Amino acid sequence: MDNSPQNLPVHEVVYRQIREMILLGEFAPGQPVTIQGLVQELGVGMTPVREAIRRLTAEGALEFQGNRRIILPQLSLSQLDEIAFARQSIEPRLAYLATSRMSGDAYQGLYDTDQALNVAIANGNVADYLKYNYRFHHDLYQLSDAHILLSMSASLWLRIGPSLRVVLGRYGTASLPDKHQEALQAMHDGDPQAVAQAIREDLHQGHEAIRQSLESA
Repeated sequence: MDNSPQNLPVHEVVYRQIREMILLGEFAPGQPVTIQGLVQELGVGMTPVREAIRRLTAEGALEFQGNRRIILPQLSLSQLDEIAFARQSIEPRLAYLATSRMSGDAYQGLYDTDQALNVAIANGNVADYLKYNYRFHHDLYQLSDAHILLSMSASLWLRIGPSLRVVLGRYGTASLPDKHQEALQAMHDGDPQAVAQAIREDLHQGHEAIRQSLESA
């Protein structure tokens, strides 16, 4: 099946666009999200936007409140603990499985993405940091071919992305050093256990930064 955007139905394209906006922190936790605002921003009809919001609400990325208000949920500390536990269980396993299926081209793609991420960190470019950090993890995990775990991981990223954007906006990109270099070296060495450990530590750093932000707020 061809899943390129031009061959997808409009409702699926709109869903993916709004999902990416949430993933990359274009909405802040607690921020209202309006159908009309999305219709105007995306230049589409109301029906596909309503369908996308319905799907994203079912996934926990958006939340219905009274008077038909839709907001981006704000994480509590207990919710962060749940997400951290789940991510640190699922994502290292995905990285482990991916390592055994990695080609030279896949490794080079991950390396190039991490180089772009390093440039974003050096320049303090929050939008690029979020984009390339997500791409690194997404592209690595996709190699695992573990579809159930991939679906669970995707849902968790939707819940954590906006809070990560808040941390970066507050403290800058230098506040989130990553363990990608260690992961890449372990991939090069063909050591899936070390790759999994590097990803586990990478996630822990991000969760701790979000925890500090929530506690200070």
